[in-house]
Amino acid sequence: MQLISHLLTVIGIAMTVCWGVAMRMGDPHEAVQALAVSSMITVCFGLVLYLLTRGPVDLSRRDGFAIVTLGWVIASVFGALPFYLSGTIVHPVSAVFETMSGFTTTGASVLASTEHLPRGILFWRALTHFFGGMGVLVLCVAILPFLGVGGMQLFRAEMPGPSKDRLTPRIAATAKLLWAVYVMLVVLETLLLRAGGMSWFDASCHSFATIATGGFSTRSQSIAAYNSLYIESVVILFMFLAGCSFALHYRLLQGKVGTHFKDPEFRAYLGVLIVVTGVVAVNTWKSVYADFGSALRAACFQVTSIMTTTGFATADFDRWPLLSRMLLLLLMFVGGCAGSTGGGIKVVRAMTVFKQMRRETRLFMQPQAVLPVKLGQTSLEPEVVSNIMAFVMLFMMTFITGSLVMSCFTNSPITAISSVAATLGNIGPGLGLVGPANTYAFIPPAGQGVLVFLMLLGRLELYTVLVMFLPGFWKR
Repeated sequence: MQLISHLLTVIGIAMTVCWGVAMRMGDPHEAVQALAVSSMITVCFGLVLYLLTRGPVDLSRRDGFAIVTLGWVIASVFGALPFYLSGTIVHPVSAVFETMSGFTTTGASVLASTEHLPRGILFWRALTHFFGGMGVLVLCVAILPFLGVGGMQLFRAEMPGPSKDRLTPRIAATAKLLWAVYVMLVVLETLLLRAGGMSWFDASCHSFATIATGGFSTRSQSIAAYNSLYIESVVILFMFLAGCSFALHYRLLQGKVGTHFKDPEFRAYLGVLIVVTGVVAVNTWKSVYADFGSALRAACFQVTSIMTTTGFATADFDRWPLLSRMLLLLLMFVGGCAGSTGGGIKVVRAMTVFKQMRRETRLFMQPQAVLPVKLGQTSLEPEVVSNIMAFVMLFMMTFITGSLVMSCFTNSPITAISSVAATLGNIGPGLGLVGPANTYAFIPPAGQGVLVFLMLLGRLELYTVLVMFLPGFWKR
């Protein structure tokens, strides 16, 4: 619990920054007061928790899973305070929904309009993406060296993707390097968006959302509100980079040119984006867009946004032809690369499943053949393949179960299915009544609670959360 106390302190300080923004931007008194009170409550609770639990820290793997899961839940509850106390969101469950969506970088929202909201509240909403993108608990590992070796348990539980690529021997140093790359991309995108005509406020908020692959926008129409090819191009570039492994970016900064294209997962990621973008562009040409250039522009943005699980929109893709909508729905499951801020199953797992199916098909014809599953030049151990296959099966079972449960809250099958795909994959907008032109506000609190749980499952990749429901987890 000591780490969670530091987590709450960091969140409380961030709220104080938002309080300063609210004061500077001339927000209504209610919003300024809500941020100040939320900050004080969160910091005080964190300090009290620290005083009650201070002492030596020695984390086991089980402790790491428990702290990560509880940390996200507690952070979302306290993070909901500014929304609820300011009256921006009137129902507490909806406020937690919005905050969990921010911290898990899902981007699903219950807010129909954002232009009229206080700037301080919008900045806090964007900051939840910033902290959630690389994981607020990894941040704590980076700034709390007293955790020592115990930090590795948190890093393994927190970092997205099937492989945790340690860049340096020490976990704290690794976390700092990843955050350095993360912050550098945020700053660079902010400068480029500002050069494109965005205000500093909008540029910062959209950069937080892009690099975190979150999708919260300060505009109700998302990126479409700017109607700028330059801004769309910048956002596409940084969504693409955010969907790549940050370890590859770090090695590129070290001068190792060509590292990305040597990685088989990156090549597959790039290939899928190019192929699906081409198909969607052709499919929407003439049926939706009069000229191919407009179709390609919209397809490039939306395909990148959905596959990287960012969730920004420049078009209401729910009105596109069925083929395009089904391709986008499939991309919701695939997601970005391992070690990125994106959600979904991850490209490397999808590749492994495909290769394993091809291997089994060939073994059916040649039972005595020795056919290892390879990623590039690396042969995967059977145990690794088995673990990946189990994860994908668990993901699909969770999706099916979630869809059945959500069918109790809506009469639209596509809405039930896509709401689960969009929250479990941490994407945000789905199809039907949760499409890019709509919000999740119509779903009753119980249904929103289900989706909150699915967001957490998706962000922490199932096992970290589900293992806590096993009776053996709580036994010494």
